[in-house]
This record gives sequence, C-alpha cells and structure tokens, in this order.
Amino acid sequence: MLKFYKTVSNTIVEIEEMEPGCWVSAVAPTETEISALQNELKLDRDFISSALDEEETSRIESDDGQTLIVLDYPVAEKADDKDEAISYYTMPMGIILTESNVITVCLKQNTIIDDFAKGVVKGVQTHFKTRFIFHLLLRIAGRYLQYLKQIDKLSNYVEAQLHKSMKNKELIQLLELEKSLVYFSTSLKSTETVLEKILRGRVIKLYEEDQDLLEDVLIEVKQAIEMSNIYSNILRGTRDAFASLISNNLNAVMKVLTVITIVMSVPTMVFSFYGMNVPDLPLPYTWFTVGLSSVLAVIVAILITRIKFYK
Repeated sequence: MLKFYKTVSNTIVEIEEMEPGCWVSAVAPTETEISALQNELKLDRDFISSALDEEETSRIESDDGQTLIVLDYPVAEKADDKDEAISYYTMPMGIILTESNVITVCLKQNTIIDDFAKGVVKGVQTHFKTRFIFHLLLRIAGRYLQYLKQIDKLSNYVEAQLHKSMKNKELIQLLELEKSLVYFSTSLKSTETVLEKILRGRVIKLYEEDQDLLEDVLIEVKQAIEMSNIYSNILRGTRDAFASLISNNLNAVMKVLTVITIVMSVPTMVFSFYGMNVPDLPLPYTWFTVGLSSVLAVIVAILITRIKFYK
C-alpha cells in the first residue's frame, strides 16, 4: 500500500499523487507498487528488497545519490487469547533518502508510521528530508523506551503472581519477556552503530540543527540499551531465584516421600519374616506381628526426623 504525505501549513496531510518534497509510505507493497517506485523514483530494487527482509540487520548504505537506512523498530502485539501476555519483538524498517523524497518501507502497518501520518508528531516538515528522518529515528527510540517500561511493569506483575503461586504460565511469561529484551538489546546496539556512522557526516550531510537532533536520538538509544541490559539482568536473576525455590520445594517433597517409604518398609520386613516357613520365630501370633511392626515403624520415624540431614 502506497500513501503520499506532505507538510502543508505545518501539518502533515495526505496527498493524491507523488511530488517533490513529499514523504512516501510503502507498507507491505505489492510487486506492482514496488515497480512503480522503482520506475518513478529510480530506486534501487535491492534497497526495497532489503527493507522487506525480516532478517535484515540495521545498516546504512549509499549508492548513486540514494541512501538506504535499515533500522529495527519495536512492536508490541497482543495475542488473540486473553490469557496470553503481550509479545514484544522487532521488525525492520527501510528509510530511503533521494534527492527529492523520503521513502519508508515496512512489512506491516505500525504505530510509528501511523503517528506521523496522523500528525501526532509535531514540528515535522517533509521537505526537510534529513530532519524528517531524524524525527522518525527519535520516535523509534522513544517507542523502545516506552515498551521497556511496559516490560518492567509486566515483569513486576508476573513476579508478584509467582509469590502467590508458582505456575508454569508465569515462568513462561518471564522467559518470553527475557527473550524480548534480548531482541531489543541486539537491535538497539545495531541502531547505535548506524547512528554513530551517520553522526560522522560522511554518508548524510548534516546541518547544525540536524546534528543536535541526531545527538538526542543517540542519547535516547544509549539510554534504551542501558535499560534493556538492566531489566534483562533483573529478569535473569529473578528466574534463577524462582528456579532455585522450585528445586528446594522439590527436594523437601522428595524427603517426605523418602521418609514415608522407609517407615512403610519396616512393617513389610516384619510381615515378610513371619510369612516365611521359618521355624522357632517368637510369638507367631497376628497381634504380635502387628504390634511389633507398629512400634518399629514409630521408632524409625522418630529417628529419621531427628537426624540433621532431614532438617
């Protein structure tokens, strides 16, 4: 789906046709739309294909007057099942800078593009192409910070639930959150590398206002990296602690079962002796074997509960 936007009276509005100075938004474009972009804007088809590759890593590339920036943006997705937690992951976004336009290419609709299209982000001018890109990068960095705070709150809630009752569901949620943080951390580190390369000014020409904005983006990204590392360490420690608690609880249950097994084996041994064809056993009466096995079982239980390894 192709849409065209342009700043009119300090407000981004959708226009019918492509024109110089506009922003072109390509979300899950078809082959026909890709060919149209390639023919009208003379875009390198490999640039578009790279942006539509889910496995594409963050990078910046310049060729024949066109610059491609591929960055991962965060996604929060709620499962259809109400009991399932929100899943967090990253998706690639391609930003192509030409002499007259900025083109964004995404695999699916996302909130970042929607915010710009609906005019939520103020002070954006599509004809200032470099500044528009940096506003887009700043919005992506801000979204990372927002989702990281949500992950922290969600992990605290799951931890509180685990204190009440240790279930597999909560432990799986902790594992999913930890996996999301790994995705975020990896993507943010790649993004930081791309931003530092842009900041050198060799790939994209930077003006003074643009450089200040880019430095703000870099600060936000570094903060997000630090937050993701801290939350990841906390989650890992929490998961290990609860794993140790589960192991200790299992050991306690096994000790109880072991004591019961040993105590129950005493009457079995007594009845086994009296059940054999062995002559001259003392008091071969039912009441004696029952009483003897009961007394021995009580004595064994008392001895086991008094030794140190059971405590």
